[in-house]
Amino acid sequence: MRHQTVPTSSTVPPVDDALPTGGSLTRELRAVWALWQREMLRLVRSRTQVAMTLLSPLLFLFLLGPGLDTMLDTPATGAAGADRGSYVGYLFPGILIMAVQMPALRAGGAIVRDREAGLLRATLVAPVRRDTLLVGRCMGGASAAALQAALLLILGPLVGLPADPGLLLLLFGAMWLIAFSLTMLGALAAVLVRRVETFQAMLGMVTLPLVMLSGALFPVGALPGWLTPVILANPLTYAVDAIRRMASVEGVGPVGSGPVWGGWQPPVALELAVMVLLGLLALVVAARRFNRTD
Repeated sequence: MRHQTVPTSSTVPPVDDALPTGGSLTRELRAVWALWQREMLRLVRSRTQVAMTLLSPLLFLFLLGPGLDTMLDTPATGAAGADRGSYVGYLFPGILIMAVQMPALRAGGAIVRDREAGLLRATLVAPVRRDTLLVGRCMGGASAAALQAALLLILGPLVGLPADPGLLLLLFGAMWLIAFSLTMLGALAAVLVRRVETFQAMLGMVTLPLVMLSGALFPVGALPGWLTPVILANPLTYAVDAIRRMASVEGVGPVGSGPVWGGWQPPVALELAVMVLLGLLALVVAARRFNRTD
């Protein structure tokens, strides 16, 4: 009997048809590659969605930022009486994280949509591990989110970011790691809910608080002390501070907006490691739940 495969997309071949007949490792890697390609095709074909995703960060960067820059009397460094740096320069790293956050977390919505449409079941019949399929989706979603943020990264020299190709490449790599961690958190949420509406409501509930308590818009030191545990538990706190310290935007000195552990500020590498470990933990939990998906 001839094997028939239910198509998973009108533009992307089914995952099992894309797999070679070689060894198991080859099949696993090919599955990851096929799912990564699927997300890249979605990105290329969703130009309007990309534009809408970048609209909010651009409004913050070119409207809110300059507007507040003319109103602030306190320096961007937080030290009264000092020469005020550029608030737009302070805001830019937070804008980059905002541009990464939404598409990365939203990538998990594809799992919920595929489950409701019955396409997830067709994907699960592929002769590969289910957690491999989850990794492939997360890698594709992270790459799409990082590439969208990279469109804003090229505007960095306009706000004082050094036009150094090496620095830009380093920032892109850090944003990809952050996007991968956030995508895995989104995937964890996606495997725990059954309806698209529930997933969207969950994102709407957590997105703004995560940004507001991360230091993206203002130093977290200006927030009430009782919020410190929440700030330290917020993964975006480490992401924003790592990007801000790496960027070294001209005119913006040390702002003290990052996490502090008992009077000690962790280095950038440790902040990124926190993000990666958090994402890997989310991946392990999501994979165990995904393996029980029917």
